[in-house]
Amino acid sequence: MLTRLFSCRCMLILAMLTLTMLAPLTANATEANYPSKPIRVIVPYPPGGSTDPTARAYANWLTEKFGVALIIDNRPGAGSTIGHGLGARATPDGYTILLGTSGGLVVSAAFGSPLSYNPIKDFTPIAIGVYAPFLLVVHPGVPAKNMRELIDLAKAQPYKINYGSPGTGTPNHLGMELLTALTGAKFTHVPYKGGGAATVDLVAGRIQAIFGSIPQWQPHLGVGKVRALAIGHPKRSHLMPDTPAIAETFPGFNNTTWYGFLGPAGMPNHAVQKINAEMKRATENANFVKGLEAIGLEPAWTSSKDMGDLIRNELARWTKVVRDAGIKPE
Repeated sequence: MLTRLFSCRCMLILAMLTLTMLAPLTANATEANYPSKPIRVIVPYPPGGSTDPTARAYANWLTEKFGVALIIDNRPGAGSTIGHGLGARATPDGYTILLGTSGGLVVSAAFGSPLSYNPIKDFTPIAIGVYAPFLLVVHPGVPAKNMRELIDLAKAQPYKINYGSPGTGTPNHLGMELLTALTGAKFTHVPYKGGGAATVDLVAGRIQAIFGSIPQWQPHLGVGKVRALAIGHPKRSHLMPDTPAIAETFPGFNNTTWYGFLGPAGMPNHAVQKINAEMKRATENANFVKGLEAIGLEPAWTSSKDMGDLIRNELARWTKVVRDAGIKPE
């Protein structure tokens, strides 16, 4: 009886040791085989615009390199917070990722609005994918030819220069509030329900200035209906290399939208690093870069850590702008 019990215990110990030894091998095999099935890519906006083609460009690249499909899942609504919430609550196995945006991760949170996710704690950053620089344009009737002249004019005539935006609390609006905070100049905000009406009114001269995307304004720039003063990116964009950055005149200014990929908190590091590495290779490919530049985007790449730092720093910066300006979301 004792002999049999001893034999059973030995077999149990041997089995446990075998499983312990096999566990790292199984984990390594899983890592080596990732991804082994399709990856869902949540896009928190509808098709069109610039988020959807960004997601599809990277999804097509990764599909080709990984040999498995990356499937776009558009989940718009509530200013992109519905899609961001779905990304935060996804199973953290590397098979659901999110195209996160500065709007959903930073701007919405900066207002202190109730969100179903925490932009810092509920995500695993993978990498920034693109920057979408904002361009500050004015009506040709505005006598200012550069940023210094615009600010001097606004100081000499407080609140006489009207600027438009697609709505209160949009990045377009916050960019002008940041400019006000840095310079002390006073402008009058005219919020619209979307960018289309604001574009019409700027071209007509009913408002004098606006922050907008490069593709939005290039057709009007080409025929002299508006004039570009500067770009909101911290440095000049090679999309418009002759247009100075606002930061060249007013250091510290930065009003740039960005999109990047994240997974839910707890996403396996091997999955993060594999996607991150391929995103880097994509931004080094001339044809890939050309495709995104054609729609006014600057392909970019960061490490996972740098993306996390960017989210934290941007959240702190815009929270201060919102608080100091006393802005309330619509």
